[in-house]
Amino acid sequence: MIIALTVVHVLMCFAIIAIVLLQSGKGADIGSAFGGAGSQAVFGSMSTPTVLGKVTTVVAIVFTLTSFSLALLGGERGSTGSVVRERPAPATPSEGAGSRAPATPAPPATTAPAPAPPAAAPTK
Repeated sequence: MIIALTVVHVLMCFAIIAIVLLQSGKGADIGSAFGGAGSQAVFGSMSTPTVLGKVTTVVAIVFTLTSFSLALLGGERGSTGSVVRERPAPATPSEGAGSRAPATPAPPATTAPAPAPPAAAPTK
């Protein structure tokens, strides 16, 4: 089920990209956005919807539905545990033959003071 929804979702992604790129821009003139003489409204005049516009609406609705469906199905999977993996517990040496004592940690390294900058040569 999730695989089928994912395939449909990806196809809708590509369809939206292709359909939007095929459409012509409305009011591409920058002056129309600020009340130029040719603009009738902020987003241009309303015209009769084209076939490409109707297809865009259908594809966008299917894309939204697949997005919500995948989010709901993915939420069930995530509720069973954390995505952060726990650090494995350190192994304790077993008692008996062949076991070694744990190594003692090395003392912290001491830092030497920073060397002084070289003295400037006298100028003549």
